[in-house]
Amino acid sequence: MVDSLTRLPLPGASIFDQKGKAIGITDGKGRLPHLSADKFPVTISYLGFEDKRLMSITSDTIFLQENISELPEVVFESRNRKVLHILAYVREYSTLTTFRDTVYLFREKMVDYMLTPDQKSKFRGWSIPRVLTSKSYYRFTDNMGRDSVSDRSIHHFSWSDWIGVGPVMDLPEALSSDKDASVKSGGKYDPAEVWNKKGNRITVNVDVLADTTSRKWVSDLSVFFRKNIEFEQFKMRFDYEDVTNNLISPIDLNGYSFTISSKGRGHDMFRFNKRDEPFFVDTSAEVYILDKEYITVKEAKKWADHKFDPSVIGMLRPSDAPELQPEILTLIERVNTLDRDSIRLDVEPDVRLVSPHFGKHNNHIGRRALTLLKQVTGITYYKSHRNFNDRWNKFKKTQILENSRTDKKE
Repeated sequence: MVDSLTRLPLPGASIFDQKGKAIGITDGKGRLPHLSADKFPVTISYLGFEDKRLMSITSDTIFLQENISELPEVVFESRNRKVLHILAYVREYSTLTTFRDTVYLFREKMVDYMLTPDQKSKFRGWSIPRVLTSKSYYRFTDNMGRDSVSDRSIHHFSWSDWIGVGPVMDLPEALSSDKDASVKSGGKYDPAEVWNKKGNRITVNVDVLADTTSRKWVSDLSVFFRKNIEFEQFKMRFDYEDVTNNLISPIDLNGYSFTISSKGRGHDMFRFNKRDEPFFVDTSAEVYILDKEYITVKEAKKWADHKFDPSVIGMLRPSDAPELQPEILTLIERVNTLDRDSIRLDVEPDVRLVSPHFGKHNNHIGRRALTLLKQVTGITYYKSHRNFNDRWNKFKKTQILENSRTDKKE
């Protein structure tokens, strides 16, 4: 995969199969992984370039055409306007798999960021995306070939809510001149960072797993590295426009993308399919910056406290975002045509995990006082946690018995 104009390789380009599932990325030299015939047609997606759909591989080089976009000019109106507010559109593709089941998610989001100039500011802001509105489309499949779709799920497994706009970074010395150049740095076996300069445009490809120093690009995920989550792949790409000095910062950011593969994700996710077994999460996402402006701390605090109505905000898709893949459009259509009322009537709720006292309240004043006392001392929490574990273990045992009976019949 190369740039059609410069003929430079495009590392980290995402590859999607005919079902819209991310199946790999190009390596540091732009080479595609091996693709079996049943995966075609595939779609190649790379932030800042037009998508390419391939029915088959007919040549050793595939050219992607750059999609040029211009962001609104950012103007400093006064010294009081120190907080940078960024509005962005996010498009993500995530998959959660176990040995038996798969959940596929396509989600669109409108998000914003509020960045303060330094640590001394009393207003902290946020560098990871705050969701203003979103639309989710799920597809559930299992090893028996059964398939269903929905726009809701209690399992939040995507990584995209934790990936922010990146820090302020000095340019490598080799890029400080006016000439176009490429610089590789860090990494024991593969470069941790690949910097490319073309005019006033800077792109940075980061392999977060190649070097621990690369975690500075995703500082908000530091807690996950300490929780022994096994990241099998973690690659990012940042795209900066109109870089006129010797550093890059969010004010120059045009967009970023990433691909993450991990074993496990967060707390209690094993309950996804009612079994204590490993699960795997893949997330590929593209973030398009729509607008930037400097505002006062007072205005920023109002933004932070404001309660947004998602139906009013709407989904603002940028003009340079590629058209959705046919498979994704099919999934969206299936979800939008669901008859939810008939589905609810056909499903009998499983009440085995519901407390036997659910919905019952003892209003006797003595009992209420005792309940308050238990809450203060933590006894209520302890008992509810113990009772939940007891019900959960009982539920798992019944599930195992039911599955063994089913297997015997088969």
